[in-house]
Amino acid sequence: MLARTFMDSRRIAELLQPFLLEGAAESSAVPRLSQAQIQNISIYIDMILRWNERVNLTAVREPEEIVTRHFGEALFTARYLFPRNRKLLEPSLGGQQQAGGILTDLGSGAGFPGLPVKIWNPDLSVTLIESNQKKAAFLREVMRALTLTNVNIFAGRAEHFDGQADIVTLRAVERFEKILSVALRLLLPGGKLALLIGRAQLARIEELTPSIKWSEPALIPLSRNRVLLVGSLDAGKQEG
Repeated sequence: MLARTFMDSRRIAELLQPFLLEGAAESSAVPRLSQAQIQNISIYIDMILRWNERVNLTAVREPEEIVTRHFGEALFTARYLFPRNRKLLEPSLGGQQQAGGILTDLGSGAGFPGLPVKIWNPDLSVTLIESNQKKAAFLREVMRALTLTNVNIFAGRAEHFDGQADIVTLRAVERFEKILSVALRLLLPGGKLALLIGRAQLARIEELTPSIKWSEPALIPLSRNRVLLVGSLDAGKQEG
C-alpha cells in the first residue's frame, strides 16, 4: 500500500491567508490558524481525495483548488461570523447559553461550510444535514478522524429536521427557493442566516425573505461572482 502524502501545512496556510485577511465585521489583527487546525485541514483534504475515488463528494479534484474553493469560502464565512476567532455568540441569538452557540449546515455535502467553521470555532455545536447516505458516512469518518465533538449528522431531508439554530449556513443548491424557506424555519428568532451564493441569486433574496435584515454582500476573495450574504431574522418573527 502506498503511503499517504499529506498536503504541506505551510502551503495550506499560504492559500488560506487571503480568506482570513477579509470578512471581519470590524478591523482586527490578522488571524492565524493554529498548527493543529492546519493539520486537521490537511487530514480532511486527504480524506476528500481518497473518498472522491469512489464517492462523488465534489467536482473539485485538485488539492489546492479544494483548499481555496471549499476551505477558503468556509473559513471566510467563519471569519465573518466570528471575528477575532470570538467563541461566544451575542446573547441575543436565540437566547442560547451554550458556549459557542448552535449552527446548522443545510445540505452539507462534503461538510462545507459547517465543518471548517467548527474547526475555526471548536466550541460551536454543529449539525450537518445531508440526505445522501454515502456523503453522510463520509462526514462521520471526518468527525472520527479529526476527533470533533458536539457535531451531529442528520442523514435525512432537511424538511424532516425539527431542530433550530442560532446560525444556519447554506451554499447555493438546486431548488434554492424551496430550500431557503426550510433554512428560515430552522432559524431561531434573532439568529443569523449565512448564504454562500452567486451574484445572480441576489436579485430575489429580499423578496423571498421579508423577515430577514440583510447586510451588504461580501465578495469572496479570489472570486468574481461568489458572495457571502449574512442576514438576521427579526426577533419578533418566526417562519412557519
